[in-house]
Amino acid sequence: MFKNKALSSIFLIVFIDLLGFSLILPLLPYLAKSFSASEFQIGLLVASYALAQFIGAPFLGRLSDRYGRRPILLISIVGNALGFLLLGIAQNLTMLFISRILAGFTAANISVAQAYISDVTDNQSRARGLGLIGAAFGLGFILGPAIGGALSQFGYEYPAFSATGLSIINFLLVFLWLKESLTPERRQSISLQQRPPLTLKAMLDTLRRPYVGPLLHTRFFFGLAFSLFQTIFAIYALERFNLQARDTGYILAYVGLISVLTQGVFIGKITKRFSEINLMFAAILTMAVSLMVWALAPSIPVLLIALLPIAVSGGILNTVINSALSKSVASVETGGILGLAASLESLTRVLAPSLGSLLLQIASKTYGNFIGTAVPGFLASILLLWLGSYFWRMVFHMRPLVQSSSSMD
Repeated sequence: MFKNKALSSIFLIVFIDLLGFSLILPLLPYLAKSFSASEFQIGLLVASYALAQFIGAPFLGRLSDRYGRRPILLISIVGNALGFLLLGIAQNLTMLFISRILAGFTAANISVAQAYISDVTDNQSRARGLGLIGAAFGLGFILGPAIGGALSQFGYEYPAFSATGLSIINFLLVFLWLKESLTPERRQSISLQQRPPLTLKAMLDTLRRPYVGPLLHTRFFFGLAFSLFQTIFAIYALERFNLQARDTGYILAYVGLISVLTQGVFIGKITKRFSEINLMFAAILTMAVSLMVWALAPSIPVLLIALLPIAVSGGILNTVINSALSKSVASVETGGILGLAASLESLTRVLAPSLGSLLLQIASKTYGNFIGTAVPGFLASILLLWLGSYFWRMVFHMRPLVQSSSSMD
């Protein structure tokens, strides 16, 4: 009973959190331009949010390992509300940057929500539980921009204040409804000496650990390839097919819906039939081939066909890798390891926009629009083919050891 209520609570909390975040996505460039921001400054504004998440995710995850999931969720939601409030009352570009950095740091609590799911699920149901977070994430992104765009016609502050209100609702949900999953008895059962130190060096050392390190590298390089697709898709759609913003939005909603169904409905059935390692390897190779087809798509029907396996493989890997990571460490490290994974994914959203747009610009000027819009897809596909080779060498050969360790647990 507790597990079902806890899963429902976390689903709702993450959904409201992401709905609030995506409400303000459509207005950010326009709000920044109202303060005479340049294109470069707008890019920095977007990157500042991801950079703050990169710093905040492992920090909040490790804090939740020490002090519990519930208090860290409460504190981070308050910070998120303040960030949205600052955005709504911003009078200059400096206030905009402060609001996005604060919101980005505290929105890194997604790793705490994932750690909560890990606390209340067993190894068999872990992927399904984490899939619900992915589904809540996707639903928030599908609905939020549309609602935010509609509200912005009354003024740019309306979506920001609405997001503030949603954060307040979220705080009340956690405060009144959510029980602590990492109980004092559980935390005290592990001595202080066994807890990893809360330092940058300890987090970086994790990248060199057997099995865990390769999984984190997989998280980063898969995220980088997928972010290259995401960040240049709108430009690709315009330059390749002359699609307008509305049509591009419909296509992205189609991708989002497939991802939500994959993570929220199908992931539990899939993980019962196939091992997580096999699913990750298949997702990497499927994404590599699909991105190559996407890069070369000559028509809208071919594009829609290519986007189907892209959405499915992305939904599978993003869920299953977090499940595998949570099972590869002691429970006292769960929040920290999932935070580090979220941090690495945030870093890809800092790097990919600059890299993708630069490649597209140079290639388009040299070879024309068709080749120019295809180059980021080529790079992402080649990167994933290399990642498939790396994963085969560094994770598959560890499978007997991991299964032995799991049976001992």
